[in-house]
Amino acid sequence: MYFTDRGIEELEKRRGEEEVTFEWLAEQLRTFVDLNPDFEVPVERLATWLARLDDEDDDDE
Repeated sequence: MYFTDRGIEELEKRRGEEEVTFEWLAEQLRTFVDLNPDFEVPVERLATWLARLDDEDDDDE
């Protein structure tokens, strides 16, 4: 188990039943980066990865 799995498991346990929009998620990510600028690159990579999940061309990367 990766260390990050603990946070993911907590998120799923606490908020797993909720429904959110990508607009809401984007705003939360912006707020997080504003408060934690050192995480700008990982958040950007996560957001880009989520945005491109359905892109067949990115499967080779």
